[in-house]
Order: sequence, then C-alpha cells, then structure tokens
Amino acid sequence: MLTGHSEAIVVRIYGDDVDTLHALGARVKDALTGIKGIIDLHVEFHENVPEIAVKVDLDRAFTHGLKPGDIRRAATTLVALEEAGDIHIANRTYDVNVWSVPEARSSLTGIRELPIDKPDGGHVQLQHVADVSIQPTPNVVEHENLKRRIGVKANVRGRDLGAIVDEVEDALHKVKFPLGYYPELVGEYQERQAAQKNLLSVSIVAAIGVFLLLLTSFGSARLAMLSFLTLPSALVGGVLGILLIDHCQHLRRYEGEAFGPALVLRGARERLSPILMTTLATGLAIVPLVVAGNLPGHEIEHPMAVVILGGLFTSTLLNLFVVPSLYLRFG
Repeated sequence: MLTGHSEAIVVRIYGDDVDTLHALGARVKDALTGIKGIIDLHVEFHENVPEIAVKVDLDRAFTHGLKPGDIRRAATTLVALEEAGDIHIANRTYDVNVWSVPEARSSLTGIRELPIDKPDGGHVQLQHVADVSIQPTPNVVEHENLKRRIGVKANVRGRDLGAIVDEVEDALHKVKFPLGYYPELVGEYQERQAAQKNLLSVSIVAAIGVFLLLLTSFGSARLAMLSFLTLPSALVGGVLGILLIDHCQHLRRYEGEAFGPALVLRGARERLSPILMTTLATGLAIVPLVVAGNLPGHEIEHPMAVVILGGLFTSTLLNLFVVPSLYLRFG
C-alpha cells in the first residue's frame, strides 16, 4: 500500500528519453531473470500509439497572416472541441461546445482539409499552413521528481524476500546506466526496512520511559529491572507482573510480612483472582475473532487476535509461576 504497487519488488529507472528508458527496462529485466524465487517479472506496459501531429509551417502561415498559436487553437477546437459557454434549461445547466462535424475529423484527409479562419475573413485549409501526419507517441509517460521513469516489477515465491533483494541489488550494480539515468529499488522490502527502523527508535525511547516509571514506582533499580524484563512476554502480562510485585512490597512494608517464600506465596495467592479475571475478560473479548477465522475484512484482526490470545496464556503462566520465583530470588 505504501509503495503504490502490488508487486513485492519494483525497480524504478529514471531518465529523460522514453526510448532509452524502455531499453534500460529490458536490460534490467534480463539482469534479474534467473534469480531464484523471482516470479511474474515484467516491465511496465508502455507502448507507442498513433497520434496526429500538426507542425505549423511558419513561412506559409505568415503568408496567410496567421500565427502558429492561432492555427493550433483552431485545429484543436475543430478536432477535440472547446467549451464556449453554458445554457440553462429547467434548472439544469448544459455545456455549449464548438466542434466540427464527424466527417471532418474521422480521417487524416478530413483533418488536413479543416478550414482555418484567416484574419482578412477568408479560409485556408490546415494542410496549406501546416504539415499533418500520424506519429507514434507513448501511451503513458510517468514522471516523478521532474524525471521520467519506467518500472521493472516482480513478485517473490519460495525464498526470503531480503535474500532476493540482496541478489537484485547485486544484479543492478552490473547494469551500466548512461549519464543522467539511474535505478531505484523500491517495494515491500524497502518499506519494511524503513518501518523497522522507525519502530526500533520509538521502542528504545518507550523502553527508557517505562523503566523510569518502574524505577519511580518501586524505588528499587533491581525490582524495576525485574518487572521490566517481564514486559516482552506480553503487555498485559507485564502489567499483571507489576501489580504482583507491588502487592508483595505492600505486604512487606505495611503488613509486617517477612521476606521469604511465605510472603511470595501469599502475594501470588491473593493476586490469583485479579490475574485470572483480567486474563479471562480480555481473552473472551477476542475469542470470537479467533474462532471466526481469516474472513474478508478480518485480515488484520484475526492474526492480531491469535497473537494476543497466545500472549495472554503464556503471560498468565509467567506471572503465576515465574515472576514469584524471580521476586524471591532477586527481590
């Protein structure tokens, strides 16, 4: 979605000349052919289509008192129409267009014989003041950053995307590009790498903030680190671990319970009901998504629900059995 392409690998080639871009696209395609795991390899479908070209003859145009712009505007109006105004009928508005009759624009001969108004009031055929011919022109010209571009696209099957991208980059280094032309590798892998870098930087900042909050709450670096290390098991499990450690500290500080196995067992026993209640309440809310399966519209919710449900199960076991033992050892 972020790349704007449905293919996993896209090589964009930038330059100025369309024909050169097409040649480079074919060359890049040949270089990528044979890489194991690449399927559906193709160059973007660009082809030449016939187009009527009108090239004004300045000398002949001046003889009839016409300017090049006047000739082009008149020819464009007669062939492709031009809006001249609006008409209002029964509270509805209709466009009023100036256009030639179909017979005058249905053939190259008819276009050559189009009458162009002269400043002195007469007419002259278009072919007498311009060269009219059919020329090949690209059906589409794509631009980006003030450069024309063409894409070589492919999908991946049977191999890791990262490994294939490494081979694609090596193959691109072997292709020689003229001055002013260069390739850019985009697609799913590049977006994934960028997202991972952003996620890593944000996660580091968040982890530091969480640790400082735990340190402020417990007043002990060892307990803060103990609770912090339980967070990767699952977010809910980490919260439950924090509550369990906090409750054990409460029993020790305010209820006179001596530190030892009895303290840990009492704390775990008294937090058993809240832990199970929280786990079951959260789990039951997402069970329908897991049971329903990967239906249309649930492409994101279903796998996320499976991960959360599994995390709830493992984090519950972690907090009921592992966290008390770690607190007894390091608390």
